[in-house]
Amino acid sequence: MSYPTGIVPTPLSRRAFLGGVAAGGAAFAAGRLPVAIAAPAVTQPRLAEDVRAEFLRTYEAYLELAFPHDELRPVSGTGSDFFVPGHPFLLTTVESLDTLYVMEADRELRDGVRECRQRLDFDVDGFVQVFEVVIRMVGGLLSGHLATGDPSLLRLCRDLTDRLLPAFEKSPTGAPYRFVNLRTGEVRGSENFLAEIGTNITEFGTLSRLTGDGRYYAASKRALGAVFDRRSPLDLVGTTLNVETGAWTDRDSTINPPVDSYYEYLWDGWDLFGDADLLAWYRTHTEAILRRQAIEIDGRLWFNTVDYETGVETSREQSELASFYAGLLGQSGYRREGRRYLRSWGAALRRFPILPEGLDPETFAATQVGNQLRPEYVDSAFNLWLTDQQGRWIDLAADYYERMKRTSRVENGYTILTDVTTVPPQQGDLTSGYWYSENMKYYWLMFARARRFDYRNNYLSTEGNIFRGLR
Repeated sequence: MSYPTGIVPTPLSRRAFLGGVAAGGAAFAAGRLPVAIAAPAVTQPRLAEDVRAEFLRTYEAYLELAFPHDELRPVSGTGSDFFVPGHPFLLTTVESLDTLYVMEADRELRDGVRECRQRLDFDVDGFVQVFEVVIRMVGGLLSGHLATGDPSLLRLCRDLTDRLLPAFEKSPTGAPYRFVNLRTGEVRGSENFLAEIGTNITEFGTLSRLTGDGRYYAASKRALGAVFDRRSPLDLVGTTLNVETGAWTDRDSTINPPVDSYYEYLWDGWDLFGDADLLAWYRTHTEAILRRQAIEIDGRLWFNTVDYETGVETSREQSELASFYAGLLGQSGYRREGRRYLRSWGAALRRFPILPEGLDPETFAATQVGNQLRPEYVDSAFNLWLTDQQGRWIDLAADYYERMKRTSRVENGYTILTDVTTVPPQQGDLTSGYWYSENMKYYWLMFARARRFDYRNNYLSTEGNIFRGLR
């Protein structure tokens, strides 16, 4: 088996990797999902059981009130479609598959796989946002397949990814167009954000590994290279790229969205596939960010936004989404900086019942007052915990879980908030699909020490999908 440049089938050979998936599939088909070895000691048994119960309560509400639509609106008791109006993709079920597996909710998992097999059809004459489809649907189908070994999930995943490839293959630079028509392959959106350009290599690379087809990995790596090759002499990049001309359409260098997971997937491509190019690209950017964008405010570490060519500051506003960067720094060897950055967010949290979407780091005023049930703060706690096993990260996650319950719990599950600055916080009406894939999985893995998860050797995608470490 040959792989495109940089893809290394570690830590297992491809034969062993696929053999393990096949063995899991046989067990799944026979109705006996394996538990593997005994779990380590449970860290928070009460919270672990509560997380599982709350997840299943909300998932059952989705099945009763919203299925087969993509997402639950728990306050109104209805459903909505995320990608193409009138064409549900079973998004919440797909996002839940590997979470159901690690929680040992086997009946719900089997039902979910059956519904995917019977209902999913991607021959839709409609435009979809490539980034969201990759991290949510491609990633969810992949982790579901890796959890169960069910071949239908892999077939669906490959069919869907093949329909996304024109966004990459029709681009003169290799950076993908933002939208593609799933039936015709027509593309739109020549100006694309860095996160949307660069967040696909772990999904596409895992599909290449499973199928032996290197096109997916090659397309994804070319997209990452299209960004890195256009860095400034300061080794910084802008926010938005014209994928046809290769020209930057703005000058902001930031770890906030819509750039954030571009950096994450450079590291992840190295972590999952051993691609030394991606490691070098990640180190180059990270050293530049720490040198040019790290700032101290009242003794706390934050990251500002600067002009990518001059390094001149343009903004200090922080997005809650950027709190993921603490965990990324910790994972990649910058542990001191990662811990300090998460402590900065913890200090801000003391002003609110739960974190707002946007923050002024100088005054701790909310610049965006909603809360979209984001997982990034706890994602960082999870990743820092995996690096050092310190109990303070468990305590941080437990505190945030209780805050989520107090502010977002409703009769039919959990909902986003429209304003965290009021008393009580104002509730919206949406359970985002990623809540099932990320938030509750991180809590479960931290509190329960799950028997079906390898705590020593694992990888979770930006959407929380497990591509390595399922037992």
